[in-house]
Amino acid sequence: MLNTDRVRSNNNTSAFSGVVKWKPVKSIWFLTHLLITVLVAPFVLSTSSFLVFLVITPITLCFGHSLGMHRLLIHRSYECPKWMEYLFVYLGVLVGMAGPIGMIVQHDLRDWAQRQSQCHDYLLHGSKILKDGWWQLNCDLNLNQPPEFHIENNVSLNKFYQFIEKTWMLQQLILAVPLFLIGGVSWLVWGVSVRIVISVGGHWLIGYFAHNKGDRTWEVKGAAVQGHNIRIAGFLSMGEAWHNNHHAYPGSAMLGLYHNEPDPGWWVLNTLYNLRIVKNIKLPKQLPVRSELVVVADNIDNRVERVPEDCEVAKFIRKDS
Repeated sequence: MLNTDRVRSNNNTSAFSGVVKWKPVKSIWFLTHLLITVLVAPFVLSTSSFLVFLVITPITLCFGHSLGMHRLLIHRSYECPKWMEYLFVYLGVLVGMAGPIGMIVQHDLRDWAQRQSQCHDYLLHGSKILKDGWWQLNCDLNLNQPPEFHIENNVSLNKFYQFIEKTWMLQQLILAVPLFLIGGVSWLVWGVSVRIVISVGGHWLIGYFAHNKGDRTWEVKGAAVQGHNIRIAGFLSMGEAWHNNHHAYPGSAMLGLYHNEPDPGWWVLNTLYNLRIVKNIKLPKQLPVRSELVVVADNIDNRVERVPEDCEVAKFIRKDS
């Protein structure tokens, strides 16, 4: 059985055999916000509440989910000061999907399973869209013979991460209270419930299509499922929809690898790199060669690769400082 850095398996471990079961807390959390979004949000919509939604959502998705949870905490694809790591991961918690340790377990279990030759439909988004939506947003998979997890001590034993892992749902109060005090029910509903539904639901929807349909540059031989690039969602997903790229180079801090693949997360990271706040950014050329990775696109030689470049914003800030 193929292993990852955090997941260990043996010949008795199975990524295929298991049962999907309803998870009450997960389901009630999402469905409550969904009902508020459907039944309340349209009737309290205002220009200011919509602007609140438009401001908070990309901040939590870009800085929090993409840069904090995914590219930093899960893949360690760049280094930054500890205060920035905590801030980014905390913003990721505010997305409303899970705590930091829960995100690692969810991601790495799926990552490990998809590299096997056979994988449960839950882990590869292999069911019809409505069934998969119910499963992913309301249920969990209990494998009959699961692998072992070995999360690094600097995360699993970290007091800050332990605290927000236990209280990740309650952390919404950090936003909910001031939003309600300033803008009332309208700001509360659009700044919390609508944002959570769009962020969590959108994450699932992109994940569904990214494992079923879309462009592919590479194929991972022997893997149970291939990643696909969802071009239409590249910008809105903060670069996360370049999923074929991510399957090919999971340790890369850059997800949109070519100039016609918008990656807002990389734009922010490149700016922080120019400001000398982050360092040791990992890109595909710095990652180990994968013998199982093969090119399946015809026009790859005609594409222009994205590389770290000077940032005018960073130059202006450095000049002023």
